[in-house]
Amino acid sequence: MTRNMQVSVRAATAAAVIAAMAATVSCSSGPPVSPASSTAASAPASTASPTSAPTALQRFDSEGLRADFERTAKEVLVPGAMVLLETPEGTLTASYGTGTRGAERPVSMEDHIRVGSVTKTWTTTVILQLVQEGKLALGDPVSKYRPDVPNGDGITLEQLLTMRSGLFNYTETLELNSAMDKEPRREWKPEELLALGFAHPPYFAPGQGFHYSNTNTVLLGLIAEKVAGKPLGDLFKERIFQPLGLKGTVFPDISSNSVPEPHPQGYFYGDNVLTMTNPALPEDMQKEAAAGTLAPNDVTDVNPSWAWAAGSGISTTTDLKILGEALVNGKLLDAGLQQQRLDSVIPTNPENPDRASYGWGIAKFGKLYGHTGELPGFNTFMGSDPVNGVTLVVWTNLAPAADGRDPAVTIARSLIGKVYQAGS
Repeated sequence: MTRNMQVSVRAATAAAVIAAMAATVSCSSGPPVSPASSTAASAPASTASPTSAPTALQRFDSEGLRADFERTAKEVLVPGAMVLLETPEGTLTASYGTGTRGAERPVSMEDHIRVGSVTKTWTTTVILQLVQEGKLALGDPVSKYRPDVPNGDGITLEQLLTMRSGLFNYTETLELNSAMDKEPRREWKPEELLALGFAHPPYFAPGQGFHYSNTNTVLLGLIAEKVAGKPLGDLFKERIFQPLGLKGTVFPDISSNSVPEPHPQGYFYGDNVLTMTNPALPEDMQKEAAAGTLAPNDVTDVNPSWAWAAGSGISTTTDLKILGEALVNGKLLDAGLQQQRLDSVIPTNPENPDRASYGWGIAKFGKLYGHTGELPGFNTFMGSDPVNGVTLVVWTNLAPAADGRDPAVTIARSLIGKVYQAGS
């Protein structure tokens, strides 16, 4: 995020951005897919600034939106899901299903969930704050901080932020996916992750393409630590969590497999290697999942350190709303750099309007800026529209769906189509 944003270990992408990313470990490897409705997605995503004229919204139909949310959640076979939608016309807060398969355990706003590539918005925001303070420059070559990076003399920090470095995505390696299946509680050090990525040739020369790569964000996390002289978790607390009053948001230590209470269980069909190149299960397994004869695995306690700065974060629905709005309302950056961040968002593939636009660690889906996130077991959509005053947060405790879709992004896409007027 947000495909978060497609490797089995889906790269903590999510690419929110948004990720409808491609990796199983949602830190996914592919570029994000826009959750805009099929009607709205017929036009390329706008990169207009928040000063643009408001877009007409549809009449707020709370019951209709709730019914659509529940229908879509059932369609993608998620055990549980949560939605928070705020517009000037009304608010919808709704839950679906259970946090634990086989038990009546309602999901709630207070639940902590793994947010995958939404973590990228934290890492890139810290980098931009350091730029604002004159401690970094967007045009700095990465070799200034890491002499071991392939093509490092030609890759700028800005190209790391925008996924245009060409560096190979370590979550697309068989090595990582195999290790995730065999040693789900392994503690991964950031340097180990970079070594996996650096062992493969870059996809393209710096600046000559777009490829969602968690390698970029892990590098940015290490650079932030080096320049600021503090662990990344401390930087997140001091610069983001505490200023915004985020009470349920955590960046876990690499030794931690746990999720703070309360939390739902996270579920995942198959394994990472099986879904490494295609997140959809084989057709016979999809049929079994739909019939209820194939159960997903509980992957709640898989160690998320393989995603580190690119996707190991934990948060809550309420905190994601605050964070999503802060990414567009200027609470984390000064006005000038904030506007540049929003203006940095450009289409990842101009020939495919269903792809989200991406910029400095932030994506845009239709009118909503934000990110998606996915690790096996959890999928998250976080977006905010500063022009029309719309904020949407969706999460599910299954990822990916048996048919390969990102469940939360699928739900968000359907809801967005019922919030905005067609063609807006």
